[in-house]
Amino acid sequence: MKPTIVGVSKNIVRIKQLIDQVADTGLNTIVYGETGVGKELVVQNLYQKSTRVGKPFVKVNCAALPDTLLESEMFGYEQGAFTGADRRKRGKFEQANGGLLFLDEIGDMSLPLQAKLLHVLQGGDFSPLGSEKSVKMGAWVIVATNHDLETDMSNGEFREDLYYRLSTIKIHVEPLRNRPEDIPYLIEHYVKAYTDQFEGKQLLTPSPKTIEKLTAYHWPGNIRELQNVLKRLMILGNGEDNLDDMLMGNLNQPRAANLPRSASHPATPMDILGFDSSAPPDLTSLSLKKIKKKAMDRVEKEIIAYVLEKTGWNRSKATKILKISYKTLLYKIKDLEIEPPEGSAE
Repeated sequence: MKPTIVGVSKNIVRIKQLIDQVADTGLNTIVYGETGVGKELVVQNLYQKSTRVGKPFVKVNCAALPDTLLESEMFGYEQGAFTGADRRKRGKFEQANGGLLFLDEIGDMSLPLQAKLLHVLQGGDFSPLGSEKSVKMGAWVIVATNHDLETDMSNGEFREDLYYRLSTIKIHVEPLRNRPEDIPYLIEHYVKAYTDQFEGKQLLTPSPKTIEKLTAYHWPGNIRELQNVLKRLMILGNGEDNLDDMLMGNLNQPRAANLPRSASHPATPMDILGFDSSAPPDLTSLSLKKIKKKAMDRVEKEIIAYVLEKTGWNRSKATKILKISYKTLLYKIKDLEIEPPEGSAE
């Protein structure tokens, strides 16, 4: 599918203008936005409109690899640099020479690696692991993140000097819920793309009523979620009848007063304690301390899940609202077993 930016909103129009202005400058660029908004699409368009098109386009997902592997992936290594290094390997910086190096999820890069990246950007060269020779860095570096890097800096989780080195150009992609006028155009674009992709298969074309419902939805998973819903809707054929189930709950029955589920549907003491209401509880086993802990955990889980849903699982925004550190939020998500909604990406 051709990397096309679709939409008529002010945000999309401005992004297209920025791409035209920036494409041939080679200036370090940060693309901001929630998960699933299409940050990589913006990077691909920058590449396509630059004089580097046809040269290497190399992507590194900084969140997908541990530090030890990420460093060797980025800078490469010489034979014998470490156990198992039985041959020389060119790193992503070297592979992208003359082209574009896209560092995705830069906000998840560790501080030690941030320091090494800063050194490369400042000096314009790097040394593969196990080598004393420097390699010239000739790639255009563009990064993307769903973090609020300014918040991360204030929390000591992102280097200020690296931030200012990377942020010569800043492009922010608004979440889909803030630009509903783009949704009908996106639906039209993807319906045509999937019709071509699944040529020969009988597909359902969304009705005007379905398009209206899709436009009214808040899309916490952004464009990625829209793509998944459209594929299911078109291929299943009877998807319109099950649309509300696809959209993580009935759109026609919003929660009362936009409150968390715990507020609009108060839990009974039996719910909080996890008792089976069909059988009397064993009151001799009750401990007020344990009850208090269990109740607090439940309230915390409801509130954190609600804030994450409303921010489209943007953890940095959630930490601001909840007034906790990023690390604390990650611990709570894991400890309380808070899961992202089906159809969205973390």
